Amino acid sequence: MPESTRDSGSVTAPQGRPVISVKGSVSNRLLLTLAISDYDHTRDFTSGEVMADGIEICHQKLGVEEIFFRMLKDREFDASELSMAKFTSMVSQGDDSLVGIPVFPSRVFRHSSIYVKRGGPVKAPADLKGRKVGIPEWAQTASVYSRGFLMHQFGLKLQDIEWLQAGVNNPGRVEKVALKLPDGVRYKPMPEHSLEEMLLNGMIDAMASAHPPDGFEHGNPDIVRLFPNYQAVELDYYKQTGIFPIMHVVAIRRDLYERAPWIAMSLFKGFEEAKRRSLYRSTEMTASRFPIPWSFHHADDYTKLFGPDPFPYGIEGNRKTIEAFLTYGYEQGTFHRLLKPEDLFPPQFGHSFKI
Repeated sequence: MPESTRDSGSVTAPQGRPVISVKGSVSNRLLLTLAISDYDHTRDFTSGEVMADGIEICHQKLGVEEIFFRMLKDREFDASELSMAKFTSMVSQGDDSLVGIPVFPSRVFRHSSIYVKRGGPVKAPADLKGRKVGIPEWAQTASVYSRGFLMHQFGLKLQDIEWLQAGVNNPGRVEKVALKLPDGVRYKPMPEHSLEEMLLNGMIDAMASAHPPDGFEHGNPDIVRLFPNYQAVELDYYKQTGIFPIMHVVAIRRDLYERAPWIAMSLFKGFEEAKRRSLYRSTEMTASRFPIPWSFHHADDYTKLFGPDPFPYGIEGNRKTIEAFLTYGYEQGTFHRLLKPEDLFPPQFGHSFKI
């Protein structure tokens, strides 16, 4: 497959496939800073191989924790990747300073994100009743989904567990948004501790975290997953519910959007084209584009289960997942009112043109 080329501000895809292109020179494009972590399915856009109409991207390639902190605290970027839960919590509280676009760069099933101590008292979800569980933040997206499946799949109540909040590996982490916890929920910040420390010394019986504890990543045998067969459990969850958890969304500063509302759709189309190219690479058999044996075979298996685009953008292809997420977050007090998917995004994403 020949490499894509750029010529006079345009991009040509292999085999004549249509792509996003920008008419004119760099001087008449709007320069935007975009902070997003490095994903294969966004890289063609952030690198400039794919261009969005009217926009020149200045990409800030940073870790997601830094991006979230800087965007939420100081609005440092014109647009950025954001925690889906924190963005939604802001919307639910009437904070419309950021405008979401339905681009979801990270999706991860979260049964794999609950860790326990080997030989400890928790060996199954039912064992969490009456126990202490650590979380990095109540409003972490992974925590919303983890509590959601514990409630809806395994029948636990939020009040069945005592929740302790701390940094995963380092003390001092705090919540970023205001919470509205349900009556009877026991929740306590532990700023002087880390979750890993508390798990190993018995202060908590389990931890639910998007970021694994350092010990687990470095092979400490005392930290194990609650679901060792997590992939089978997560596949079964998807088949039963149709939920493929969305972790991150892309958001634009409100002041910028109101001056130029067209940039929302331009960004969306650029991300869509970059993802299409990534999906093509994942299934290519002529040459292996990823250093994973039989990568094209794995990609083919999962497209059979999830469809030709396993990471759909937009509202309709994600309605079931977003509605479940909004319900979970509202039940847990992360979101202050029950929202609809359309409440998260500007009106142009609620309809499309036909030719």
